[in-house]
Amino acid sequence: MQQLAAPKTRVDQAYEVILNAICAGSLRPGDRLKQHDIAERLNMSRQPITQALLVLKNQGFLRETGRRGLVVAPLEPGLFEAIYDFRSAVEPLAVELATRRLNPAAISAGRRLLARGNQLAKRGDIVGLARVHADFHLFLYKRSGNSLILNTMTLNWQHLRRCMSDVMNDTSDGNWSEHEVIFELMVAGNAQGAAAEMRRHIVDSYARAKP
Repeated sequence: MQQLAAPKTRVDQAYEVILNAICAGSLRPGDRLKQHDIAERLNMSRQPITQALLVLKNQGFLRETGRRGLVVAPLEPGLFEAIYDFRSAVEPLAVELATRRLNPAAISAGRRLLARGNQLAKRGDIVGLARVHADFHLFLYKRSGNSLILNTMTLNWQHLRRCMSDVMNDTSDGNWSEHEVIFELMVAGNAQGAAAEMRRHIVDSYARAKP
């Protein structure tokens, strides 16, 4: 029997709405978040809002400022650099693990993502390309079979979304063809070659995109 996904709780719903507003730039660094206003706008009680805000604070998206209460945390160039340092170590490992777990269905799914990225690149759709870029990397984390890599990098990509909206230029999403090179090496079973290309891709991407 196919496993059914559990319905999202009110806390999960509030968390996603607020996080998306922060990452998309609707809520800017320094903006104050008032529980009462958010509860009214989302038509929720204050309890799930309070819990969602606490999670976002613990994850570094919000900051306590004393009398002003919670505000959106500033963008930290140091965090941006730290995430890329972490990615350069973790993502080559994810690629190696994922290469061993590729099957025909996964190969088809990966190539669909690559084709979608090519279409968006030709259109010059930077926003759409950034989204499918994240989807491709998340696909690799899932295929790695390592839940720690998946959970940690899923959170890190939320922080990267914030940086992308403010500091990345039109070319910082990298050369999309680099993803194809990585994936075709994986399909060929060349895990070490794919891992080396992934590390090069991340290092080059940071050089292009750093604040």
